Amino acid sequence: MAQALSESMEDYLETIFLLIREQAVARSRDIAARMNVNKSSVTGALQALAERALVNYEPYGYVTLTRAGAAEAQRVLRRHEVLKDFLVKVLSVEEAEADANACRMEHAVSKGVVDRLVDFAEFVETCPRAGAKWIHGFGYRCREAIAAPEAMSCERCIAQCLDDVKTQENRGANKSVSTTLKELKPGDKARIEKLSGAGAVARRIADMGVTKGSVVEVIRIAPLGDPIDVKIKGYHLSLRKEEAAGIAVSRLPAK
Repeated sequence: MAQALSESMEDYLETIFLLIREQAVARSRDIAARMNVNKSSVTGALQALAERALVNYEPYGYVTLTRAGAAEAQRVLRRHEVLKDFLVKVLSVEEAEADANACRMEHAVSKGVVDRLVDFAEFVETCPRAGAKWIHGFGYRCREAIAAPEAMSCERCIAQCLDDVKTQENRGANKSVSTTLKELKPGDKARIEKLSGAGAVARRIADMGVTKGSVVEVIRIAPLGDPIDVKIKGYHLSLRKEEAAGIAVSRLPAK
């Protein structure tokens, strides 16, 4: 059984993954600058990761991830981003504080817990009854009730929430718009309706536990429109335009 990676080694893999995603390549000096460590520490870490066949590394050359290294880095990054998203979107923690706390928490959280956090965050963010009210009410504490306890009641809030849902339905704002992932813009979110074909992309998505109804978010689109970086279940995935065109989605209304 392979020895578990230390927190430090996981941080190096995550940093290399992000550098490659952001600027196509990772260099030792960039890793040192991003992690605020000296170059000798980076060299030692890269040699250790290379011995485990997680990175390809030659002194004075680019650093790349092996298939196993990329998979491990993706797992580490997913834990971080899911925790950060949960703190920001569900608990209304400021982004900088959420990011710092996610760094401290990510190494101790199991995949099962991460999956549950993803499901709950998606529910809060997309449910027409719970989502907006949860965020506005700051999770477990209702700001409106704290500000004016004599003027607020749960019954009144529930009635207002139901009225909001009816209004959205009457206006058609709560009806999903069918399209393909290719047509979405950065920041857009949608529910997956159908995955066409049985190629590598479909297999990768299935391996992530993604099914019909999962929420997908477009993170960025390359200047020429290809590739498209999306996030599904906390995983990042780069898709070519023709691959994205084969994924049918229902666009979610903006919050």
